[in-house]
Amino acid sequence: MDQKNQNNFKRKDLYALLASKTGLSNIAAKKIIDDLINILKNQIKKGNINLKNFGTFKILNKKERIGINPKNKIKYVITARKSVSFIPSDVLKKKLNN
Repeated sequence: MDQKNQNNFKRKDLYALLASKTGLSNIAAKKIIDDLINILKNQIKKGNINLKNFGTFKILNKKERIGINPKNKIKYVITARKSVSFIPSDVLKKKLNN
């Protein structure tokens, strides 16, 4: 992973990290990560998902609202949409803060 892009963790970085930690091939690591992400996406679409000792993914229903472009001060309608929120568990927070 590039030193200058440490905050931009991409899937290919995750594939390589899993492959190096487990000794799996890059193809096997890619399959595992992609399957895990697809499972999480499908479960989140069904409702909130709670992963013990990790955190909770919640669906937020955002209402339609008016937004203003700061450059030209023109008002726009921002449509209603769904968004996903992640709330880390207390265990994860403690591990991050130690």
